[in-house]
Amino acid sequence: MSPTTSLSLSERVAPSNWRAVFGWRRLRTVAIICTLFTLLFSFGWQLPMWVLVTRLFGVGLALLLVFGLFEQWPRRLPQWLARWALQVVAVGVMVPIAMSIAYMWSTAPGAPMFWQEPKRLTGFMTFTFLGMLVAPWTALTALLRQREAKVEKQAIDFELERSEMARQALDARMRLLTAQAQPHFLFNTLANVQALVEAGSPRAPQLLQSLTDYLRAAVPRLDGSANTLGQELELVRAYLELMQMRMPDRLAFALHIAPGVHLLRCPPMTLLTLVENAVQHGIDPSEEGGRIDVRAELLSSGHCRLTVTDTGVGLQATGRGLGTGLAALRERLLWAYGGSATLDLREVQPHGVQVIIEFGTSTL
Repeated sequence: MSPTTSLSLSERVAPSNWRAVFGWRRLRTVAIICTLFTLLFSFGWQLPMWVLVTRLFGVGLALLLVFGLFEQWPRRLPQWLARWALQVVAVGVMVPIAMSIAYMWSTAPGAPMFWQEPKRLTGFMTFTFLGMLVAPWTALTALLRQREAKVEKQAIDFELERSEMARQALDARMRLLTAQAQPHFLFNTLANVQALVEAGSPRAPQLLQSLTDYLRAAVPRLDGSANTLGQELELVRAYLELMQMRMPDRLAFALHIAPGVHLLRCPPMTLLTLVENAVQHGIDPSEEGGRIDVRAELLSSGHCRLTVTDTGVGLQATGRGLGTGLAALRERLLWAYGGSATLDLREVQPHGVQVIIEFGTSTL
């Protein structure tokens, strides 16, 4: 392809939009400049004032038309020719042409043309000189503002797109972490049922029926969607009842729920993960068992505090720390609340563990 026919992709323009040529901002700019010129030349003007107004505003609209014409046409430009330069040059060239047409239009029939009268020729030269001085700079300024507006719009669009992608990544991450927690809970629960069945316990059928009822209520809520603390407490109560059936002489529990917390939002399996961790790593390894207390309360700061305290074997007995369940829960809290949510693990005397979660509140 020859240099004269090669085209730059950056010089292609959007589909024609002739409404933008005579946009309000452009018309306002032309009106202001023409009004200033009218006021400037009105002093000592001998012809009717409408001639001056018509001449200046006619030239201004003609320059605006040329500016918009070369903004839309030609559709493609050679690589060596920038569209902004074409527009500025076209406006500058159009000034003497439009002024000549305006002077010829205002010449009375049978009267000599303006170039034949020194006084009118001087006026023409003055108008043309000032027009060629002001019009190209006005066009260049408009192009710079238009470019700045386009860059700003692109920046806003990019930021919106980045925010949307971040939100989608957050949702995907939350679903992944929730999906990791689901089998962790379900497999542990099924293992408890299996151990009871293998031991030949007469409570096995009743426990299996309770587990079936529990899963029928719990499984629809394990999809990572919006969850309330009231729903979470129902699951916790059902889970503790199941565990109490498995070890009736070794597990006691109590739920202390403050008014107004049931409608608060929380990530799925938040409280259930704490309770399951207390059973599996605190009460189960202890020969004498223990007690689990669950508290949900609203603080004066507007935060919600969830506390799970067990009197099991404690941290030192098992080297217990942030296991898989708690580590995944901490990460889910981080993704859901940022740095505003906390998870603390504390030793309880004479033995046991207390886990405290605090997070911001929001209702349905």
